[in-house]
Amino acid sequence: MFRKKSARTAAVLFAVAAALLSAALCGCAKKETVTEGDSTVNTYRQIDQEEAKRMMEAEDGCLVVDVRRPDEFAAGHIPGAVNVPNEEIGDTPPAALPDREQILLVYCRSGRRSKEASEKLFALGYRKVYEFGGILDWTGETVKDESETAKPDESRPMLVVETNGARFYAVPEENSSAAALIEKLSAEPLTLTMADYGGFEKVGALPWSLPANDERITTKPGDIILYQGDQITVYYGENTWSLTKLASIPNATRETLFSALSGGDAEVRFSVEWGE
Repeated sequence: MFRKKSARTAAVLFAVAAALLSAALCGCAKKETVTEGDSTVNTYRQIDQEEAKRMMEAEDGCLVVDVRRPDEFAAGHIPGAVNVPNEEIGDTPPAALPDREQILLVYCRSGRRSKEASEKLFALGYRKVYEFGGILDWTGETVKDESETAKPDESRPMLVVETNGARFYAVPEENSSAAALIEKLSAEPLTLTMADYGGFEKVGALPWSLPANDERITTKPGDIILYQGDQITVYYGENTWSLTKLASIPNATRETLFSALSGGDAEVRFSVEWGE
């Protein structure tokens, strides 16, 4: 009789201990959850491209998010998409996505980066994130970013800047410094190893000197500057100094240039193209 009671007591104690351990483990491993209606969402949702198309056509206020590099985005993207490169999604919400309650339809090239980006966006508090794969499988319309990829259509020289697969067209200034640079590059393109400086520019040493036309200016992203007559810089930030402006890339943004030029020293090729 005593042995039966002891066994029963041991079984009860074991069950209580197991329950307490389970509760403790669940508490330690608790995931952030979000309730939408009668369902609970633990992360972003994956949908196929047909459903994404239906949402683009039917949903009011949804935003298509392309998480490829800016040069990939410029070469062709879904109409109306905004470019938020996966590599630039960090610990703070992207400036291009101010509304965390907005429906986000996320894609990339093949589907890998879009999944990574969707996870990061959900962790940042975006609660309506839908990932639908890559543009390689997209059968709908695509458009090019004409602000960065359109070739010159006037009978004038354009400075071409190429780095890490990205190509930018810059409009030369009307001064003797820019004219001398265009003359040099028309004879032979130039490739330089350019380094970061000050958190706002990439700088490289020229193999020759150019005439200076210095004036006090505040640079903006996309400005191409001559410094001390024998250094060329591409700005992705602001700086106020006495400098010679050589050219500027229309509609350039810090994000676009920083993405193309980031990663330590960059090989940058300068050349000239003439409009037809």
